[in-house]
Amino acid sequence: MFRHTVPIGRIFGIAVDLDYSWFLVFGLLTWVLAVSYYPAEFKNWSAGEYWLIGVMTAVLLFVCVLLHEFGHSVVAKGFGIPVPRITLFIFGGVSQIAEEPPNAAAEFWIAAAGPAVSFVLAAIFWGLRPILASAPPLQALVKYMALLNLVLGVFNLIPGFPLDGGRVFRSIVWGVTKNFRRATVMAALTGRFFGFILIFLGVAQVLAGGFLNGLWTAFIGWFLESAAASQVQQQMMKDLLAGRKVSEIMSRDCTRVPDDLTLQDVVEKHILAGGHRCFVVSRGEQTIGVLTLTEIRNVARASWPTTRVTDVMIPFDKLISTPANAEAMTTIESMGRNGVNQLPVVEDGKIIGMFSREDLVHYLGLLQSLRA
Repeated sequence: MFRHTVPIGRIFGIAVDLDYSWFLVFGLLTWVLAVSYYPAEFKNWSAGEYWLIGVMTAVLLFVCVLLHEFGHSVVAKGFGIPVPRITLFIFGGVSQIAEEPPNAAAEFWIAAAGPAVSFVLAAIFWGLRPILASAPPLQALVKYMALLNLVLGVFNLIPGFPLDGGRVFRSIVWGVTKNFRRATVMAALTGRFFGFILIFLGVAQVLAGGFLNGLWTAFIGWFLESAAASQVQQQMMKDLLAGRKVSEIMSRDCTRVPDDLTLQDVVEKHILAGGHRCFVVSRGEQTIGVLTLTEIRNVARASWPTTRVTDVMIPFDKLISTPANAEAMTTIESMGRNGVNQLPVVEDGKIIGMFSREDLVHYLGLLQSLRA
């Protein structure tokens, strides 16, 4: 989901990344605080103090959002669910929880942990105000952080997917109905409802003269509605793919090419002339690797005539592959977590096809047509 990121380290074994969009919101928030909020609320500060407190506030917001996500992650790991990564982006952050919770109770506690951390942080910052009474800029900082964490916690409790409140709502419905699919659809539809409400409120604010605030509110509503709609589509895809195997979806036209072929030959004879996109590299009867368009694109075009497929192929013993009888939905979720667009399909030690996102989209189209 998040490829355009900057890694900043690992904490408790969890990788932490910054999406490029985070830098935009960091700069925008610092600017708004330094030239608008703090000057309006607190007079007679120097320009340097406004900018310093603005930067400190933005940095602390980053820390608080990170702690919010760690709340989810630590509880998830406590239930035995892997959490490989946390990514911070323009709307906050997201914990990449590798698996669905095993039961409704686990879902509830994982979802509730994030807002709980935000409320605890709000109480801590509010309690620091009297201690910092002799330093007005720092007192203003902790007051703002208390309010910000309170708003963050309350907003996340809106009972609509994919917000934390939506996951809490899903856990409750799941626990009552014992039906995970129904709970997911209900939470996602509720999320779309609240998304449309925020869009409506944002447009109303714009028409009333509050252009920036209204635009931001509508933008958040659009993001919430889009994410919730995506969840509905994902659930529909899960329903369609239930019980389907990789072997039913994969492409079987992975062309075999000899190991002494050049990239120029591959491009001219197989890609442009035949429309093929993946190649099994063989030496006699032995399969020694796989070549895809990705590896070819990484080589300068001027070098294609002199570069052999064995120079750039992925060796067979280093291939990330999937068995033919693997569940299709499980495989596509694994591909998404690893940022992979296609996987070789292996049976009895031999590559028999390629499972790609394009194959999946085509197959889903066929299933929807037949269902209609």
